Amino acid sequence: MIPISILLSSLLWATALAKTVTYDFNITWVQANPDNKFDRRTIGINGKWPIPTIEVNKGDTLVVNMHNQLGDQDTSLHFHGLFQNGTTHMDGPAMVTQCPVGPGQSMKYEFKVDQPGTYWYHSHNKGQYPDGLRGPLIVHDNKDPHKNLYDEEIILTLSDWYHEQLSVLNKQFLSYVNPTGAEPVPESALMNDSQNITLAVKPGKTYLIRMVNMAAFAAQYVWFEDHTMQVVEVDGVYTEPKDAKMLYLTAAQRVSVLLTTKKDASKNFAFQGSMDEDLFDAVPEGLNPNVTGWLMYSDSAPKPTPKEIAEFDPMDDFELVPVDGHELLPEPDLTVTLDVTMNNLGDGINYAFFNDITYVRPKVPTLYTALTTGEMATNPAVYGVNAHAFVLEHNQIVEIVLNNMDPGKHPFHLHGHNFQVTHRSVEEAGAFDPKNTTTPPKVPMRRDVVLAPPNGNVVLRFRADNAGIWLFHCHLEWHLVSGLVTTFVEAPLMLQANQSKIPDDHLAACKHLSIPTAGNAAGNTKDLLDLAGANLSPAPLPEGFTPRGIVALVFSIIAAFIGCGIIAWYGISEVAPPVSSAAS
Repeated sequence: MIPISILLSSLLWATALAKTVTYDFNITWVQANPDNKFDRRTIGINGKWPIPTIEVNKGDTLVVNMHNQLGDQDTSLHFHGLFQNGTTHMDGPAMVTQCPVGPGQSMKYEFKVDQPGTYWYHSHNKGQYPDGLRGPLIVHDNKDPHKNLYDEEIILTLSDWYHEQLSVLNKQFLSYVNPTGAEPVPESALMNDSQNITLAVKPGKTYLIRMVNMAAFAAQYVWFEDHTMQVVEVDGVYTEPKDAKMLYLTAAQRVSVLLTTKKDASKNFAFQGSMDEDLFDAVPEGLNPNVTGWLMYSDSAPKPTPKEIAEFDPMDDFELVPVDGHELLPEPDLTVTLDVTMNNLGDGINYAFFNDITYVRPKVPTLYTALTTGEMATNPAVYGVNAHAFVLEHNQIVEIVLNNMDPGKHPFHLHGHNFQVTHRSVEEAGAFDPKNTTTPPKVPMRRDVVLAPPNGNVVLRFRADNAGIWLFHCHLEWHLVSGLVTTFVEAPLMLQANQSKIPDDHLAACKHLSIPTAGNAAGNTKDLLDLAGANLSPAPLPEGFTPRGIVALVFSIIAAFIGCGIIAWYGISEVAPPVSSAAS
């Protein structure tokens, strides 16, 4: 047994090393043109873009003083992948754990960071972050099990880039004139918010390359020519090293790799990212899905033209094994089955659904409902139909069976936790069949974003040991804004006992926008089961309508307007006099 004096000394030493790291962020508009094709209004921080990388050490307290100086948009910040254990009110999604922060308003985010690894931060309000408000967040760890295997660190971000602002694209996407729900396709792929980047490397060295896909939509394949990577971390989980020639990173995933350079410094080597065009309903003519960088061994050597590849063959992340050896969790206490579909509602717009429910933001942030409804907080009804809430008991083993009934790929993210991936089907496998599956790994891969295959399924397992309000959603921003979201309300009575007070500046943000901070999803504080006035999704389509029928109707209406316009134009135009025929 370790003497208590040694344990106390270790605790005091760790406490002494921990510090408070403070960032002051003025959220402002700037101009940016990262693909050298189009100069556009972009969300920056402190007058600059790309925005800063947040860096802390494990055990530090992070403070971000955010000031919204956009003038014409609300905002918020989410620290993606950090569990916020005991600080669910700092998680950031608007109308879930806080109100949006309006123009001219400020909010202080403060929490302890107890997880090492590679993360990122971004706006979590109305699909806003692709306008530029997203950046890496790195948590350094002096107990990193791989720290003796590398010499230096490199951060490599991946992203897609749109020339139009998201507020405009959202209106075009969520429109009856887009009844099939075709997502806007990005104009470009970026690395480190640029193109044609160079990474200076030295021969015979090993680098830890922290990759973060900050895209709104596009997954990317990534490879380094004539170099082998070793994966050692995914989404903040250290893994046993695994060789990889190529990686696939969905939006919001992170992967850290070891890359050892060659001893010969006479040549440079290309590395590439390539957007997964399978995600796009149609590939625009002239789109370049690739972005290229170079490992620069020598400034005097040329940058070689990237080589063509025969096929995309990325490493399977299901095979990764966490270093900590956490074995498969026990059989679940609660199984949540979520069926993913896309369909149209009565307004003609194409929405995304879990179990035929599309998410709609409530009138009261869900956290505030959980804190102000007493014993009724354990009743999912108080959170409203379209928050699609599941109430979890403390320490329950929860299994999510996700059946992707859609022909597209979907990356799903869980706030407040990571999860064990116990099963993932091949494409076109249909719904999960527990009688026709393989035995889960003894030590399953864990992460906080997982890809669900087209018309396939994935099974996830986690322990509900973090009282709070946690979203589970698709991390394709187009599907987030179209409703592919559900809410886990975890141990709400414990949350009430432990959450002493919502900070004054959080409540002030609500007051500024006239958002209620108590009661059920409709703001009713008296009859908590009276949801009259709650925000709801549109009514279903009339029976017999289909997306194809909507398309036909829309174009019929457009054709009718054009026809009426031609008739009107003809009616007001001057009639030419008749032409007499010539004499023979």
